[in-house]
Amino acid sequence: MSKAQSLENRAEELADDALLALARSRDEDAVRTLTRRHNLRLFRMARSILRNDSEAEDVVQETYVRAFTHLDQFRGEASFTTWLTRIALNEALGRVRQRRVTVDWNAEGESRIQAEIIQFPSSMPGTDPEQEMAVSQIRGLLETAIDTLPDGFRTVFVARLVEGMSIEETAELLGLRPETVKTRLHRARLLLRKDLDAQLGGALSGTFPFGGRRCNRLTEAVVSRLGLNN
Repeated sequence: MSKAQSLENRAEELADDALLALARSRDEDAVRTLTRRHNLRLFRMARSILRNDSEAEDVVQETYVRAFTHLDQFRGEASFTTWLTRIALNEALGRVRQRRVTVDWNAEGESRIQAEIIQFPSSMPGTDPEQEMAVSQIRGLLETAIDTLPDGFRTVFVARLVEGMSIEETAELLGLRPETVKTRLHRARLLLRKDLDAQLGGALSGTFPFGGRRCNRLTEAVVSRLGLNN
């Protein structure tokens, strides 16, 4: 292991506070570690507003530049993660405002569909190509459905269910009351279920595929057990 790798590995073991102290002195390993540690959350939250991968990546990059060049503004009143995420949200909202006059954070949908969200697996064990294809298609449908949610609902949904933040954390991050977070999350689920029902329709007949290698393997096993392969 090289000296650079050793230093980087040690940085991975440090908490954010310790890394921030190093980052303030422009320590490269600390900056790299903090960036990798928060990339996913920042990307997801930015994308929940922009609904565009490329723009979300730009926002994440800009967020880090702003944060690391203004670390003196971080007072520790909230966690570093929350501070970073707020910068990303503000940057993303600024870009949206360039496309339209305002973003109504208080807008609430009219739909009240009495249903629960369909739970889909994010991954499946094994390396069967058909399974991987099915999961990829389902994930694509889910991402598309999330993108169609109203702005205020979509950001709450991503923060709460995709990022796994608590009701309190989501409320603090977005400047909402916990009750509002619960209401928006509930309505987002209903809207998402409605959209998925419309999208899936006849596609359900293609779920749980059992072809390719799995089909051949089972067929050969049956033939063998029946003694038909002599």
